[in-house]
Amino acid sequence: MTNDTKDTATAAASPPEGRAFIDGAYRDARGGATFACIDPSTDTALAMVADCDAADIDDAVAAARGAFEDGRWRALPLRDRKRILRRLADLLLEHRQELAELEARDMGKPVANGLAVDVPSAADCIALYAEALDKGHEEVAPVDPPSLVMVRREPLGVVGAVVPWNFPLLMACWKIAPALAAGNSVVLKPSERAPLSAVRLAALAAEAGLPPGVLNVVPGRGETAGQALGLHMDVDCLLFTGSTAVGKRFLEYSAASNLKAVWPECGGKSAQLVFADCDLDRAARAIAAGIFFNQGQVCNAGSRLLAEESVHDALLDKICAQAVRLRAGHPLDPATRYGPLVDAAHSDAVIGMIDLARAQGARVATGGSRLRLEGAGNGVAPTVLADVTPDMAVWREEIFGPVLAVARFRDEGEAVRLANDSVYGIAAGVWTADRARAERLSRVLRAGTVWVNTFDRHAMSTPFGGSRQSGYGRDRSLHALGKVTGLKTVWSVPA
Repeated sequence: MTNDTKDTATAAASPPEGRAFIDGAYRDARGGATFACIDPSTDTALAMVADCDAADIDDAVAAARGAFEDGRWRALPLRDRKRILRRLADLLLEHRQELAELEARDMGKPVANGLAVDVPSAADCIALYAEALDKGHEEVAPVDPPSLVMVRREPLGVVGAVVPWNFPLLMACWKIAPALAAGNSVVLKPSERAPLSAVRLAALAAEAGLPPGVLNVVPGRGETAGQALGLHMDVDCLLFTGSTAVGKRFLEYSAASNLKAVWPECGGKSAQLVFADCDLDRAARAIAAGIFFNQGQVCNAGSRLLAEESVHDALLDKICAQAVRLRAGHPLDPATRYGPLVDAAHSDAVIGMIDLARAQGARVATGGSRLRLEGAGNGVAPTVLADVTPDMAVWREEIFGPVLAVARFRDEGEAVRLANDSVYGIAAGVWTADRARAERLSRVLRAGTVWVNTFDRHAMSTPFGGSRQSGYGRDRSLHALGKVTGLKTVWSVPA
């Protein structure tokens, strides 16, 4: 692996904005508290961020409720709502360099990834729902005359959204875009580990013409601001992406408050099944990308590899060769393809899982060590663990880092059994030239997405989410509009 770390200080001299955005304006937390947002490449403070709590959430929800009730957004002509959202999509692209650099400094994502993937995808997401908002139609229910029965979808009101740190801008747009397109108001709580792009998004939305109170962004900690949003009696729906443990807490918050709908999209431990008849070179490239992209900090990362015995050794060698070619460096360097993990605590946890795998009998085929960038030790080298067995923690638990666990299988039945033996079900991959086998496995693998002879391919037109303890929420596509709207029946008879 190369490790070129040169001076790439291209960011603006002034610290990024870290205040909350409530009712159309930036403001400090009511209590005045702040926390430092740390650049994982250097372990230095990047910005001071408002440490909001329940009082700030109350303010944001009140602003969102007021905006919803007076109709400043939901009652706008559809063409005007579309125009504003389209303008927001354009502004994301106009500010793509700024946003990509902000996320590179905030959570370690290589700026090249932000420019190529995150920012354009966020803009595509906003644009898709802008175009969708005037395409729906009311239904006419089949009932006996003289009754006329209409079934319509209406916005729920105030939508809460809690998003993670691995794709901060993109996940925020996945949540807010369908909610806004449907006519809701939103209170967004970004992760305290990477809040800055969401805070910036609020200003861009206002610049696009979104009225005050329609989108509020409240940074803070999960145990304070996040919990307050989950428990709030005036939040009608909550959209969540994050860990399974925290997703379960939001279900508890709903039960303890107003039974708000909660749509969790949680963790994963996705399996890739490689059969001897596939193109091994192509599979190796995609498998490496599927676990090492974004430093493995991806909920659907292909972190478990099941290789047919006859090709196991050859495939393992090819994947290791891909791993060592990754260009590691400072995230702001345009040539970097592999950066640090989000912070020291997370890198420590990932190294701890690798050490545990060693202790339980796994063999480190490549990587397994810390990677120092700019003097900070928050990187973890791309790691491949061989001789992994299904009873090992590294096989069963989500690591959320650049760690691939590799096991063998003898036949198709064993491969399916091992792949499905997980509490998660977000994604799976199948590599085979046998189309009949691919079709069979796509039906029996318990996952929200099954990729065949590819991995980690996405489009805004397709739903994304999982099953079991990966949650049941779905982002993307027109299906996501169902989460943020409610059905109303209007039954009329002649006067």
